[in-house]
Amino acid sequence: MSQKESHLLLPVDSAWLALERPENPMTITVMLRVEGLTAARFREFLRTYWLAWERFRFMPVRRAPGWWWEEDPVFSLHHHLEVITGELDRQALQGWVSARLNQPLPAYRPLWKFWLLPEAEGGAALLLRMHHCYADGLSLLGIFERLCPPSPRQAPVLYGAPEQADAGRWGRAANAWLRELTASEVPQAEAGSGEDIPRNGGTAGRNGLERATWKSLKLVNELSQLLVEPEDTDSSLKRSLLGRRQCRWSPPIALDRFRHIATVTSVTINDVLLSCVAAAVRKRLVADNTDMDEAVLHAAVPVDIRSRLPEGIKPEPGTMGNYFGTVFVPLPVDGESALERLFRIKHETRKLKKSWQPGLSWALAGSASLIPEAWRQPVADVFYGKASAVVSNVAGTRDERYLAGCRITEQMFWVPQAGDIGLGVSIASYAGQVQFGVVADEAIMVDPETFLDDCLQELDCFPA
Repeated sequence: MSQKESHLLLPVDSAWLALERPENPMTITVMLRVEGLTAARFREFLRTYWLAWERFRFMPVRRAPGWWWEEDPVFSLHHHLEVITGELDRQALQGWVSARLNQPLPAYRPLWKFWLLPEAEGGAALLLRMHHCYADGLSLLGIFERLCPPSPRQAPVLYGAPEQADAGRWGRAANAWLRELTASEVPQAEAGSGEDIPRNGGTAGRNGLERATWKSLKLVNELSQLLVEPEDTDSSLKRSLLGRRQCRWSPPIALDRFRHIATVTSVTINDVLLSCVAAAVRKRLVADNTDMDEAVLHAAVPVDIRSRLPEGIKPEPGTMGNYFGTVFVPLPVDGESALERLFRIKHETRKLKKSWQPGLSWALAGSASLIPEAWRQPVADVFYGKASAVVSNVAGTRDERYLAGCRITEQMFWVPQAGDIGLGVSIASYAGQVQFGVVADEAIMVDPETFLDDCLQELDCFPA
């Protein structure tokens, strides 16, 4: 097969194929509400702009020595767009979206698909399901930002990217990252320069060795802390999964409400969002008669690491792929007041931001496709057994955007949950408003609506 038709997946992308389980597919789901979007208009949009990214014409195929992108020889946009006619109110739409989350994508085609419901109540609903191996949430957001300008009369200017084979990229990234971590930063005269080595060269060398030793010890310490973090307490959130999911999402809430709480309490908006999730989890555990004094629960929170990667390795804008690590934030479910939970979250998130945990977890996740298959599940269980939920917060554009000339009124998404995690909470901000989304395996929650309500009710517990 020619070089153009086949490319080796990077380990950080193929890891999501390695972590795939029938009851927990690694698929991202995105929903947009778009005023007046028609099938003809959207079909032309996909043909002209979306397919300018060559990766969307490729599908992952397993063959030695790993996973490869192979071009679909019979690619047709007809296979990746389905138009659903008929009116659906909000309740019917929620049930319909949940059903799509339980519908597998065909493995013999590129692993993405759009559904368009032009007659849905409240404006056309556009749903996208895509396997995580294609891109992470920020990559997808970057694509939509390029394709959706801030004016209905403005066409996308920069878009598209060729799919390039670069099998050595992971190795270069790892080597550069390790060099950066252990760099001694000792100034040395160039050979043959004629410059004398400074009199305090011995001190500089010793200080450089001390810095390198400190960084190496910090690396070992950070890795040890990540691996020995206690697993979550057995609870109703840790049951064996059934593989059937239900999702719900909230009405838009003004972002200023979260910003006001954050300003008054001297925390970040993300701290406020996480405290809402902690409160909803606490209510669930209390209702299940869990011993709150002994309860240990974490949220797996994706963290963008693009800015932490060395120069030359950072992805270009518009590049698809997975460039995030995971931090395990302890949820203060034993906290009895909203302010206590909020300030404890603030303390934990500050500590994790200064750690190397995001980069380490990115590297460990990327190794999932490189280890023997027999060891893969035990390693995943050790890693993802440390959390009872995935909580992802994606900040969209501050201004309204237009898709194919039609105004986008809402943006929502639902995250996949690796391992035995059966609860995902997504928080999306767009054009001055915030929405919460919940997806849960039916073994964890038959109807996530109550959990979603509990997240929102926490806002009433903060200073007005």
